[in-house]
Amino acid sequence: MEFNTISKWDAQLWKNQISPIYHRAFDGKGAKPEKIIRNMFRKQLCSLHIGIVENQVVAMAVTGKLEGTDALIIDYLAVDSKWQHRGIGMEMMRYIQKWALTKGNARSIVIEVESEETPETQARNQFWKKCGFTMTEYIHHYIWVPESYRAMYLILVPDTNIPKQGEELFKYIERFHKASYQGA
Repeated sequence: MEFNTISKWDAQLWKNQISPIYHRAFDGKGAKPEKIIRNMFRKQLCSLHIGIVENQVVAMAVTGKLEGTDALIIDYLAVDSKWQHRGIGMEMMRYIQKWALTKGNARSIVIEVESEETPETQARNQFWKKCGFTMTEYIHHYIWVPESYRAMYLILVPDTNIPKQGEELFKYIERFHKASYQGA
């Protein structure tokens, strides 16, 4: 599998290859509208990571820096449904970890996961735990979405500047989301 990271908005790539994966995975589950993602690129808040097999994008992730920390946030990560259960998600995570350390100016990675205990969320959380993430206890309730979330973190370098308490992590996560929407 080949990987690439894109830091500028590419409308053709998004429309033809990323959008179907993104919408299949996240519609109804906190997907940001395309105009917000374009805004994130315009403001240089994010990077798009893609996994490619046979010239076809089979995995995507949107990441951003959590200002004030040494952390990269994975805002979205998805593998095309036709390519799932083949280890591609794990390969994508290994790529993002290397990228975070070498080009992303990050020493840790943070994600937010739905807190509701459903078989689907439990399976996703198990994936993140296999990737080395630690779940925080705090459950966060956003005012603009009905789901509640928990933070998970992965320390890549010891002595990194990242809070390990969920409530504190969500202060940084909320700032990232707020910046994503501002000016859109």
